Amino acid sequence: MSAEARLKELRITLPEQSRPVANYVAVVRVGNLLFVSGHGPINDGKIKMAGKLGRDLTVDEGYQVARTVGLNCLSSIRTELGSLDKVKRFVKLLGMVNCTEDFKEQPKVINGCSDLLVELFGEAGKHARSAVGMQALPFGIPVEIEMVVEVE
Repeated sequence: MSAEARLKELRITLPEQSRPVANYVAVVRVGNLLFVSGHGPINDGKIKMAGKLGRDLTVDEGYQVARTVGLNCLSSIRTELGSLDKVKRFVKLLGMVNCTEDFKEQPKVINGCSDLLVELFGEAGKHARSAVGMQALPFGIPVEIEMVVEVE
């Protein structure tokens, strides 16, 4: 089943692509690779969630934020390609978690995005990944994710 058909089957609607908040572009294509800039939980120019994991948010809440951020990345990919069906595979994901110094569950948080990609793309959604803790992220967002994607 195609990724676009899977979105419909799961009744997932991608948000409108957010505009970059500084001097960069959301996606750069080099050959058959897309480099997707860091995305956060920002839609319609508004921050949907802020706070630190380990202080303000639970792991489950962080997981949901990472899923939302994954949807935002997919929106930028679809805008660039015209269809998610042109994605061959997800190569690499970098998940950054705004967290307290003693928070150790970054991988569980970023699973929100990783699980989404596998749910929508199957084997092509499996990727290499880093999930790291950060002292701060822009605008106090709890999760930022960037991707490398192989396309047709």
